[in-house]
Amino acid sequence: MPEREQPSLVAGSAQVLVCGVDEAGRGPLAGPVYAAAVILHPGAAIAGLRDSKKLSAARRELLATRIRAQAIAWAVASASVEEIDRLNILQASLLAMRRAVESLDPAPSLALVDGNRAPALRCTVQTLVGGDAIDASISAASILAKTARDAALRELHLLWPQYGFDAHKGYPTPAHIVALRRYGPSPEHRRSFSPVRAVLEGEGR
Repeated sequence: MPEREQPSLVAGSAQVLVCGVDEAGRGPLAGPVYAAAVILHPGAAIAGLRDSKKLSAARRELLATRIRAQAIAWAVASASVEEIDRLNILQASLLAMRRAVESLDPAPSLALVDGNRAPALRCTVQTLVGGDAIDASISAASILAKTARDAALRELHLLWPQYGFDAHKGYPTPAHIVALRRYGPSPEHRRSFSPVRAVLEGEGR
């Protein structure tokens, strides 16, 4: 189920609600893909928001706490490994985005989505290439999606420590490839991704 929070709005507010949307985890070989949607208070900036990939892990965690406390509304959702393998990673990412946006209460009037592809939503949608670096609400969504996914991969590490998920978060690092070839795929590896498929077919060993 999506995780969400909706602090109270000022009664009678007629402001247009704009949410930023971003995902985390399209490239890894293992684990779900996550997405977040965030509606920030206009005129109440959260200092330090930027593309989550350009922040240290400690800084992301600090900002994630501030976003959850100060946003008008936020939601985090995911699409499972099974959905990734069934739909493909792009469609699974869009599914996670849609789940996040549809969990927002109040609902946004406009969704700003990082990149050039967007899910079908009930509200107006605008894509913004590089949006996580130039729009605060998308930056906030990027941070929430990234921190949520990192936490999920640390949990997976407790189940399958031999793969080192806590270190590489499922990305295809040399150490991850070595472990994948040595132990074979875990239930959380994406079988539709070529390095995993190659091991299953006996080509990657």
